[in-house]
Amino acid sequence: MKSYARATMQHQLPMTFAAALVMTLLSACTVGPDFEMPSASQSQHYDQQAEQRLGDAGNTAGEQHIALGQKVSGEWWTTFRSPKLDQVIHRAIDGNLQLVAADATIRQAASSVAAAEGALYPHVDLGVQAGRQKTHNAPEASVSNFYGVGPQVGFDLDAFGGNKRLIEQQQAFTQLQQHRYEAAYLTLTGDVASQALLIASANAQIAAVEKLLANDAKNLELVRMAHLHGSTTLIDVSLAQTRLAQDRTLLPPLAQQRDAAKHALSILTGNGPGDWIAPDFDFAEFVLPPSVPVSLPSEMAHSRPDVLQAEAELHMASAAVGVATANLYPHVELSASLAQAASGNGGAALWGFAAGLTAPIFSGGTLQAERQAATEGYKASLADYQQTVIQSFGQVADTLQAINHDAEQKVAQDDALRAAETSLRLNQQAYAQGENSILQVLETQRAYEQALLGQIRVKTAQYLDTIRLFVALGGNSVGVFENRAAAQ
Repeated sequence: MKSYARATMQHQLPMTFAAALVMTLLSACTVGPDFEMPSASQSQHYDQQAEQRLGDAGNTAGEQHIALGQKVSGEWWTTFRSPKLDQVIHRAIDGNLQLVAADATIRQAASSVAAAEGALYPHVDLGVQAGRQKTHNAPEASVSNFYGVGPQVGFDLDAFGGNKRLIEQQQAFTQLQQHRYEAAYLTLTGDVASQALLIASANAQIAAVEKLLANDAKNLELVRMAHLHGSTTLIDVSLAQTRLAQDRTLLPPLAQQRDAAKHALSILTGNGPGDWIAPDFDFAEFVLPPSVPVSLPSEMAHSRPDVLQAEAELHMASAAVGVATANLYPHVELSASLAQAASGNGGAALWGFAAGLTAPIFSGGTLQAERQAATEGYKASLADYQQTVIQSFGQVADTLQAINHDAEQKVAQDDALRAAETSLRLNQQAYAQGENSILQVLETQRAYEQALLGQIRVKTAQYLDTIRLFVALGGNSVGVFENRAAAQ
């Protein structure tokens, strides 16, 4: 009778365990919040005054304007129509070391995702042991060899989804690294275009100063001839000499600006300044885009890498709450082993199957505090995301106003240059006729010099602010990593 009952219990135990296992699997869930993308911004404008001024309705014919509601597409720098700039930017994209590092970081993060996903599958190991033992409780003490060899299997049921949340967190981290690559790409292309324009600006200013120096030398020669004929004094000669010497001091800083920009281009392409010499650029090679597409604020979150970085960090924070929540629940593991073992002259096949459950009872408040910390971390990430979005709107608004004021400054500078040219011409004629002094000529020449250099600087600002606007709008950089990876 006892043997029958024992057999019945032995038969029911596996059935009971199997039923418990099935119930555990069926009740398995993933605790914690499911990540939801933040709602799109309700803003419809960056700066209404600038948008109205630069829009088609308020734009003056021939001035730069914006196309509100259109997205930047393609390679934005091609709108400047400079084949040389296109070549240098592509060279930088292929050789920039920051992009190489960002690419490796993305692949590192992707490998970490694969490693985390391994926790969802059984782990199979091979266990081997061997030794020599002495038996004391036998009628006669004996010494024998023993060994055991066989597979061991372990499986975490992840009943409450802690491992799944860890995988989700790692996937979000991989997305974060991809957006950092896109941000580096956007910064790189903007920097290359800006340095090329600074080279063109320096060359234009150098050419203008050299023209002024030629006029200074001509004025000095005229004054010296006049002094030989007794019509001027040594004071006039000294004034002309002083002006020539002062204007010569303008060249070295401009040459330094040009050379520094060239060196920066070399570094951006992944080369030392002595290994690759950047080309010269001239304003004649560029065309200022007459129209710049400007996406709506509600679409900005999907166009800027830094906003998408903040979104990925928010996703990571959400997954961290899930991990901390899962730690509050029981942890279930299954294990099994099969071994061929022998000791002395005997051997046998041994197998085992076990299930283990670990449930937190008292942790001194650690687990609850960790979940609360993760929740507060999510709130902080959400605020950072919202702040990033607002700052992106501010950058676009600032750049739109800069372009607006550049246009106003250009009109004023053109008027100043025309007035200075007229004044210089009239004073030179009056001096030739003996109606005024060399000091008046030099003063009007100084005004003309400042107006000419000012016009070049305004033109430079127009190009640089256009580049900044493309960058502030995201420059169509989202997805460049996937596109480059697919092309390789």
